[in-house]
Amino acid sequence: MSSFLLKRLLQAIFVVLAVTLFVSYAVRLSGDPALMLSQGAGSVTEEDLANIRTGLGLDRPFLVQYGDFLWGAVRGDFGNSFMGGTPVSRLLLDAAPATLALALVSLLLSVLVSIPLGIQAAVHKGKGVDQFIRITSLVGLSFPNFWLAIMLVLLLSITFPLLPPSGWDGPASLVMPALTMGVILSATNVRLVRTAMLETLSAQYIMVARSKGLKERVVLYKHALRNCAIPLITYIGLQFGNLIGGIVVVEKVFNWPGLGTLAFDAISGRDYPVLQATVTLLSVLIVCANLLVDIAYGLVDPRIRSK
Repeated sequence: MSSFLLKRLLQAIFVVLAVTLFVSYAVRLSGDPALMLSQGAGSVTEEDLANIRTGLGLDRPFLVQYGDFLWGAVRGDFGNSFMGGTPVSRLLLDAAPATLALALVSLLLSVLVSIPLGIQAAVHKGKGVDQFIRITSLVGLSFPNFWLAIMLVLLLSITFPLLPPSGWDGPASLVMPALTMGVILSATNVRLVRTAMLETLSAQYIMVARSKGLKERVVLYKHALRNCAIPLITYIGLQFGNLIGGIVVVEKVFNWPGLGTLAFDAISGRDYPVLQATVTLLSVLIVCANLLVDIAYGLVDPRIRSK
């Protein structure tokens, strides 16, 4: 198991390095921060812009800047924001908990909803329950996340003022963003659980378990669900990356104080240090999620540990 984990860890480190290198280069193609900082300053000469770039350290070769970024990242120092001079680490510490809370609650909501519904759809294949669940999940898949977010605001904040429309105003503010992401994820996961369970329920060992007189709940959740866990773990783990990407849009709609909003504002202001650090942290979160999926593989199926 140790060699299995070491191999996966080295792969994760390589992926993070590749992402940081690409992002560090790409952000420098998005525009000149000196122009952004000099707006409203009246007449600005090229010499003034050069002095701003020198003060920001942008006059040095790209590889030197990238090396400084990596060295600072290892020590937890991502420099200061170009827009205001706030330490980037402080901005990340303020924004990361909000994004993680939203992502985890959305994922948990999706799992709690999709697994029972997917199992019921598989057990009642072709019947009214199955048809209703499949049609409902198809409708859920048709909703763009930003449209669903806007509709929830109109319904639950304007028509019926039950929840805060945006920002953070206590745990109630988490309901609509998490519901937006959870509905989209559940619509996909229900169909996945149904397909996996249909294949598993036709296996011979399920017939044997039923012939022993085991309760149907035990057969479904202890035997059938565990044996189709690997494809479910795979997809749910990969969903975390898509979830992080989708959260950027949802956070802007709800003005959620997370990493997505921070990254969006950094792009608008050409704030290289903030954008580099935010994307690096998001990539680390996604890689860690995939690493946890690999570990879960090894726990569920010992044969995978030897690969």
